[in-house]
Amino acid sequence: MATTRAKTREGLIGIDIGTSATKVLVIDESGAIRARHSQGYPLSTPEPGWAEQDPAHWWQAVRAGLDAVRAQLDGSLTIKAIGLSGQMHGLVPLDAADRVIRPAILWNDQRTGRQCAWITERAGGLDGLLAMTSNPMLLGYTGGKIVWLRDQEPASYERLARCLNPKDYIRLLLTGEHATDVSEASGTGLFDVKNRRWSKDLLGRLDIPPAMLPRACESHEITGTIRDAIADQFGLPRGLPVVGGGGDAVIQTTGSGLIDPGIAQTIIGTAGIAASALDHSAANPEGRLQIFCNNAPGRWHCMGVSMNAGGSLAWLRRTLAAFTTEEPSFDAMTALAEPVPPGAEGLLFLPYLIGERCPHPDPDARGAFVGLTLRHGTGHLIRASMEGVVFSIREMLELMAPMGLPADTIRASGGGASSPLWRQIQADALGAEIEIVSGAAEGGAFGAALVAGVGSGIWPDLQTATKTIEVESRTPPNPKTKPAYDAAFSVYKELYPTLKPRFDDIAKQTESRGG
Repeated sequence: MATTRAKTREGLIGIDIGTSATKVLVIDESGAIRARHSQGYPLSTPEPGWAEQDPAHWWQAVRAGLDAVRAQLDGSLTIKAIGLSGQMHGLVPLDAADRVIRPAILWNDQRTGRQCAWITERAGGLDGLLAMTSNPMLLGYTGGKIVWLRDQEPASYERLARCLNPKDYIRLLLTGEHATDVSEASGTGLFDVKNRRWSKDLLGRLDIPPAMLPRACESHEITGTIRDAIADQFGLPRGLPVVGGGGDAVIQTTGSGLIDPGIAQTIIGTAGIAASALDHSAANPEGRLQIFCNNAPGRWHCMGVSMNAGGSLAWLRRTLAAFTTEEPSFDAMTALAEPVPPGAEGLLFLPYLIGERCPHPDPDARGAFVGLTLRHGTGHLIRASMEGVVFSIREMLELMAPMGLPADTIRASGGGASSPLWRQIQADALGAEIEIVSGAAEGGAFGAALVAGVGSGIWPDLQTATKTIEVESRTPPNPKTKPAYDAAFSVYKELYPTLKPRFDDIAKQTESRGG
């Protein structure tokens, strides 16, 4: 008797080069996840405020991921394209032979204060810079790192031929092409976001040769095809296209459906993000927010980024582990925090453990617990940390409100979205229903797979691609908690301006001791 052969479905690979791990996943044309793999690697801090990684670790993790997902698939998928996502702003410096000159300088590195000030001055001040790029030159941005390399490591700069961001270095190894996408390029601080092209005016003022930078494409555009040797090694089709992809902070929101205005999103990962889509390139008064290109043509992206969100809870976890035989699990920590009432009985936490970007662009900002009493215990510390992160996001949403951005419904993703308690704190403290959608837990890799689907013709555009996304849960706000959270937030908002002079004093004292 003849057997009916199952129809071969089309599959897409998304690769996300994260700060702590690389994720590789495969989805089919329905948006269902068919395979996934994650592999971690270390972060190096050779000096206080520095953050570096060896790009070889990313490539090792990508190769391991491609091997792992191939083993998980049953041969019923035909892979159509690869999409890339990754930690933004990092500098991978390459010589003329595409060899890495030195370790990559990452997004959370704080060494470029003097260089960013110089860039701003050369641009004609903050207003001049905003006119050219729509963004201030933040310490994490790639532009300051390039100038730092020129100032502080001239021998390395002499060898410098190309500057790539982390995911785009992986593109180079996969395809041999130097390219980036417009969302990633927006985060270099050297990109004309309004017109979706490199800012020749700013590059000229900074004496940065345009040839050092890769060509910038729309996220769905095919930037190259994988090398035959890689295709053969991992069982992929020869000529498999690799699309532009996107920077993680942007493409994570794409993976949650933020293409057109109407929905806001929060991301609690290592960093904390509040974001929304725009149908125009909006003005950015005072440069406190970030205006980037969206992954969809003709769309833009507004966001605020806090440097330390989930990282705050991770820090507290490590600190508590000093008093135990092993680090407590995050589930055990949230179980301690759950019975603590909203507002943590007067205990507040500022999550500025590595300085801050938004709502306060200040590398000298410091973390703080304020309001400690003998009544407070471990659960209070944990809950205050979680609430402090959400209060920081609330400040960012308030900055975005004048643009007419919504806040009645918020889609949440990142590690913080996996915690029912953190979802409820977000709903209550932000006064909005929190939605979790399919793919949200996968970070940038899911969004990267979606744009790969557009580039390979599975979907005509991202609006269609994101129709595969489904709402999996909703967490409504509890109105009974509103008075407590409003009262705590009103105090929280005053803490940074009150403590700012003392933060500056602490920073000067630390510098004078050589720390």
